Amino acid sequence: MVESTHVVWHQHSVTRDAREKQHGHRGCVVWFTGLSGSGKSTVANLVDHQLHQRGVNTFLLDGDNVRHGLNASPEMLLAEHSEAFARRFGLGFSPEDREENIRRIGCVAELFASAGLVTLTAFVSPYRRDRDAVRKLVESRGRAGDFIEVFVDAPLELCEQRDPKGLYKKARAGELKGMTGIDDPYEPPLNPSLRLDAAANAADVLAAEVIEHLRKLGVLGRVVGPKTPGS
Repeated sequence: MVESTHVVWHQHSVTRDAREKQHGHRGCVVWFTGLSGSGKSTVANLVDHQLHQRGVNTFLLDGDNVRHGLNASPEMLLAEHSEAFARRFGLGFSPEDREENIRRIGCVAELFASAGLVTLTAFVSPYRRDRDAVRKLVESRGRAGDFIEVFVDAPLELCEQRDPKGLYKKARAGELKGMTGIDDPYEPPLNPSLRLDAAANAADVLAAEVIEHLRKLGVLGRVVGPKTPGS
């Protein structure tokens, strides 16, 4: 067995600064959080599309899509793996599984940001400590401000009215346990970088707010060049 002490960090010959200079913009993680049905994925997709049209290098990590591969459930893994493998590595929706779900995607998002991409994520990510852990990881490998938390603020009543996946209906009927906002808590950000009022504004308006916020932060136009000797 290889001991953990034999796992070392390797510096890359192509630096993050060089990648950002080539792209013409900063890499970062734009972390959309909010209740299911708040509009996270819709707004994130609009932002992704509009930034791509502007020539910004982006990638969107969506909660449902990631659950189809990297963070597949035990049931999904059983199709190609043993039951023991599926139980060990598959992720459900317990608090511990949700923590691991966010930890894994946080690591992926950090890699993308280090490659100079504007990395958009759309996850309920209900627990503050998990989001804070991703922030710590992203900013420890990059710079302060690389983790941009966007709170898509929609009241539970509105999310239940939308209920695009029928999850709230199932939860209210007792057919689904651990539903965030019903019988599992959602901990809203205390000090998000940006709060979007999803009850009062259409998705395209919210997307424009996000892009303007990124512009003001210097993400889209300010290139961080390589450090000079002695700087």
